[in-house]
Amino acid sequence: MKGVPEANIGLVGHVDHGKTTLTNALSGKWTDEHSEELKKGITIRLGYADITYYRDDEGLNVDGNGEEERTVSLVDAPGHETLMANVLSGAAIMDGAILIIAADEECPQPQTREHLAALDIIGIDNIIIVQNKIDLVDEDQAKQNYGEIQEFVSGTVAEDAPVVPISAQHEVNIDALLEALHREIPTPERDFDSDPKMLVARSFDINKPGTDPEDIRGGVLGGSLVRGELEGEDEIEIKPGLRNGDDWQTVTTKVESIIQGNSPVDKGRPGGLMSVETELDPATAKSDGLSGNVLGLKGELPDITSEIEVEVELMDRLVGAEDEQEVDNVKEHEALMINVGTSKSAGIVTQAGKNVRLDLKVPVCAEEGDRVAISRQVGSRWRLIGHGTIKSVE
Repeated sequence: MKGVPEANIGLVGHVDHGKTTLTNALSGKWTDEHSEELKKGITIRLGYADITYYRDDEGLNVDGNGEEERTVSLVDAPGHETLMANVLSGAAIMDGAILIIAADEECPQPQTREHLAALDIIGIDNIIIVQNKIDLVDEDQAKQNYGEIQEFVSGTVAEDAPVVPISAQHEVNIDALLEALHREIPTPERDFDSDPKMLVARSFDINKPGTDPEDIRGGVLGGSLVRGELEGEDEIEIKPGLRNGDDWQTVTTKVESIIQGNSPVDKGRPGGLMSVETELDPATAKSDGLSGNVLGLKGELPDITSEIEVEVELMDRLVGAEDEQEVDNVKEHEALMINVGTSKSAGIVTQAGKNVRLDLKVPVCAEEGDRVAISRQVGSRWRLIGHGTIKSVE
């Protein structure tokens, strides 16, 4: 369908290497919209923008020249080291990724390593490497940086990824990037027949202050439909929902409208990012109050669980840390952080070994076979130590 995004493409990389600037060059949208982001000049929350690119006699472009080729959604993930959980949330809804590396800094920077490890853990292997800021270096520096990039990705999931030199600031070589994107990140096969399942990454109150009560619109959920189709008037549930004392209460509501590709649609389908307006009290959705949830048809989502068993595969060394220390085995009674889909939860290990059992502080709506990213607290922050697959939920 023309104008409806077919795939989600993440922009990842070290802080201030140009992810948001590139998103703006491709889409015309500045994704740092939160007040703290504008103040600090960094991306804190996941940013989103849809782009449509076209093909004419000169090649691919985003200027509207020629025949429409494809629409995709861009997910601008934060690069700052303290925001890794948000990167993992974004990676969970990505079909491919653009790893941005600045030509005017030594490669790799700490979060460059960590973001590449996150893509590997979540299972993303359709990757393009962008060598950005070539306008700030001379030819010899650019070649040296290119060599550092090749050495860095050798033996990783991005080993065979193309490296495209660009200047996002001056919109140089964007056509070559689009050609690589079209070639390396194809639209994947989608499951349209199963019951719908949407991973919620953002939630909003879209009402302006002073809106008349009769004009107030319900809460909006943003994310990606990973399977099935969703229609207006569908009765839906959102899990794990909202905390009610020591318990969690599933949220039920009805779909009011669906937006994909910046336009209302009768039916939401898997592909790019999607916004779902509901009948919910907008206060429940305000400021990402429902992010990390799973949305599906009423009565069709799996039960939430606070106990999971995960088949774990640990990394050899800790990425992102300057000393790259070895990763110790998981121990009973230690605290870990898991990311499954767009949700995250801390948990205590009740059984160690190849299969690790966790008692979670915040329940998750998960199924056997779901991929899990695992982090351990090192110093003052959580750091990736490995990944796994859910073997059972209770």
